[in-house]
Amino acid sequence: MSTEDTARLLAEQITELESQERQLVLPHFTYDDAWTLGTLLVSMAREAAAPVAIDIRRGGQQLFHAALPGSTPDNDAWIDRKRRVVERYGCSSLLVGTRFRAKGTTFEASSRLDPDTYAAHGGAFPLAVEGAGVIGTVVVSGLPQLEDHAMVTKALHQFLEN
Repeated sequence: MSTEDTARLLAEQITELESQERQLVLPHFTYDDAWTLGTLLVSMAREAAAPVAIDIRRGGQQLFHAALPGSTPDNDAWIDRKRRVVERYGCSSLLVGTRFRAKGTTFEASSRLDPDTYAAHGGAFPLAVEGAGVIGTVVVSGLPQLEDHAMVTKALHQFLEN
């Protein structure tokens, strides 16, 4: 793939990821909403036999956590690292990593942040509420990063439809 093709593809991905964030803004987010979204993710993961861990937080409080068969403690470490990226940048961990790649570098090489603490890999998504902005995170870890991200966004779309 040529440099121009790669740049175009990354620009398209950034546009799509930014669009997802504009679309997936919640009217509210309560403790019950965290349970509903979390159990929806668990159901989706079980249906796909996905070996994932799932985490939902509002502010500094963990509202939901589940570890499915096949997940490991490493998934919890990835959750923390990806969540910190969302908390720092206010957008999805996949979008942050993609923006760095579009600049011809990587998050690890150019962010000046400790890679043992931060990971700009897909799977962490901001929980944004109308009129309040980003109030928390929802994270999936255990699949390839694009699949982690897709599971979260699919669940948020379904959550908003109900």
